[in-house]
Amino acid sequence: MRINECLSMRVQDVQFDQNRIVARGKGDKDRYVPLPAKYAADLRRWLERRRLLFEEDKAKNIHEVQLPDALSRKYPGAPHEWRWRYVFPADDCSRDPRSGHVKRHHLDEQYLQRAVQQAVREAALTVHFTPHCFRHSFATHLLEAGQDIRTVQDLLGHANVKTTMIYTHVLNKGPMGVVSPVDTL
Repeated sequence: MRINECLSMRVQDVQFDQNRIVARGKGDKDRYVPLPAKYAADLRRWLERRRLLFEEDKAKNIHEVQLPDALSRKYPGAPHEWRWRYVFPADDCSRDPRSGHVKRHHLDEQYLQRAVQQAVREAALTVHFTPHCFRHSFATHLLEAGQDIRTVQDLLGHANVKTTMIYTHVLNKGPMGVVSPVDTL
């Protein structure tokens, strides 16, 4: 997922029963990405704690969340529902300059970027690494595992397969990347 797709994810976008997440992509192009079973329980616990925050906000009458204008008009009660809350809400609330209502937005990108940079420093890595590198690693590992390029394209939300093709360079390992058939027995 792109960093903003992750941070703007809503509670209803996490589909535990289907082991997937709805990624609300660029240009209103939604897609499904796998929810790793390994992290499903952690995510459930995280959402339980976020639900408590929602209830606290509700008691203070600041439980409204920002929605696209068309949705707010079509479903006037939706901004107050749990399912529309952000999975990664900001620590603080802020006043919406348009409506004047106090709302809790999602975390700012910089929060995640700084956390990744801190982890890079603590791991003493010497490579340039950003949150977007996880997206590259995801695509690379899928291709190395034998997934076809169209599947990877769909998962990444690329409109054109040429964009996805940049990841195929890792598959081109030359003679040193060839595994002897004897070693696979």
